[in-house]
Amino acid sequence: MKLKYTLVGLLLLNACATWRVKLDASTNELCLKVLREGLRSDEFWPSIHAAEGLTLGGYSKEVRAYLEPKLKAEKDDQHRCGLARELVRAGDKDKLKIMIGILEGKDDYGHVHAAESLYKVGGAGKVKPMRAAFAQKKNIRLQLMAAAAMGKTGDAEAMAFLRERMRNEKDPKLYTVAAWILGRIGGKADIDLIRSRLADAPDALSKAYLNHAMAALGDPQGQAALTSNMGSDDPGIRVFAAVFASDARMSGMKPQLIKLLKDDALDVRIRAAQSLLVLSR
Repeated sequence: MKLKYTLVGLLLLNACATWRVKLDASTNELCLKVLREGLRSDEFWPSIHAAEGLTLGGYSKEVRAYLEPKLKAEKDDQHRCGLARELVRAGDKDKLKIMIGILEGKDDYGHVHAAESLYKVGGAGKVKPMRAAFAQKKNIRLQLMAAAAMGKTGDAEAMAFLRERMRNEKDPKLYTVAAWILGRIGGKADIDLIRSRLADAPDALSKAYLNHAMAALGDPQGQAALTSNMGSDDPGIRVFAAVFASDARMSGMKPQLIKLLKDDALDVRIRAAQSLLVLSR
């Protein structure tokens, strides 16, 4: 039995070695420079993405020291969700209760952000407010994010809901969200389901959501599209390509990601730096 587990461990290590990239010291430092400058940016959501990148790169202590005072001063519930989320990701699990409190609050302004943030960091997929968010029918985006948080814990009903929306939803702003979620918590059996909506996608960004989700599940067609999207004229598409490169474990994207470290768009630079650090770890 011990030999069996040893062999499994070796196989897993070998699998990781096939997509891990090596960064030279100067590239590593440039990634950190991009993320640290992004963290201190006046652009709120890119700064939150930079915090995520630093934590995933191994600098959680730095993130907590910078974000904690900002959370204490922040009054906007959506922004509070972003700050609390990254503090949880950086190790402060006590901040989960802030997002849960916003989710169950009467003011619906922060509900979607709370459910999405809780999905991203886990730890609240089974709490009563999440089940209530999933059960309500008024806000489908909130329902999707609640399903994501619940599906991450293995909830079969939530996963079935995500796949039903992927199959039958008419609004591309909603079925692309379902694809984005399934690309991260679904399985290879979802690739054909996601692919089936490409013909319906009305624009390049919608197609990018679908292709990048497929790429994250290991689909060659999706990965080819992601590779092409690294050079898109649309910074929104470049952002998604950069962040999904590491989700898809596409180590071959190292040269393109390094190039994006000097992109004109701040969030593109941040997501490229994040993916490079993730792929190197």
